[in-house]
Formats: sequence, structure tokens, C-alpha cells
Amino acid sequence: MQEKLSSSLEDYLETIYNFIEKNKSIRAIDISHELKVSRASVTEALKKLASKDLINYGRYDVISMTDEGKKQALKVITKHKALHNFFEKILGLSPEEASENACKIEHVISENALERIAAFTEYYTNYSKEIENFTDIYKINR
Repeated sequence: MQEKLSSSLEDYLETIYNFIEKNKSIRAIDISHELKVSRASVTEALKKLASKDLINYGRYDVISMTDEGKKQALKVITKHKALHNFFEKILGLSPEEASENACKIEHVISENALERIAAFTEYYTNYSKEIENFTDIYKINR
């Protein structure tokens, strides 16, 4: 079983995955700019991710992800999206604030709590019109 990654390494994986999806390739300098961290910090993180077989990294090579790295990145991205949707659609936060909070919480939330948040968001999204119609029909104050 893969050991739990630090919040920081999860952020690196998420950034690498998203960047590759958009741009097809990524270099250390791209990560440095995206995360607003020093090149030295990026190099250290990339070495750690490579030692865990999550990325392929050579000092002057383009960075690529292993299958396990993609799997781990997608887990983080899925958490981020579920939390972002909850904060934006249910709590009414701005997209920026929803994303900021999702990024902080995605690293510490339990699978059980995440599943419940995602289920509630889906339920609310699917039935919000019916709830609104019900309250209108019966003049229920919310």
C-alpha cells in the first residue's frame, strides 16, 4: 500500500497532472511559477515524488507521471472537485474562495466525510428545484 503523501507533495502531484493535461508537458520551472515556490523546493519535491515512483524525473528532462502517480493525482483532484462543488453550490462561496478552501481541506478530510459531502451535494443539486417548488407551494419560510 502506498504511504500517505504530505499535503505539499499532493499539491505538486495535482499541479503536475493538471499541467500535463493542459499543456502535454511540464518542467520544474513551470511548477515553480504555478505554485509560487523556489526552484530548490521544486527540485526537492520532484526527487521525493520520483523516489516514490509517482513521477519520472531527470534534472534536465521533461517530467512525466507514472500510472501510480496519475492514480494518486486523480484521488486528490476528485477530492478537490467534490469539496469545491460543495462550497460553491451548497454554501454559496465564490469560485475563488471555494477553491482555496477545497485545497486546504482535501488533504485532511476522511473518505467517509468526503463521500457524505459528495452525496449531499449531488442530492441537493438533483432535487433543489423540487425543494424550491415545495417551499413555494406551501409558503414555507426558509
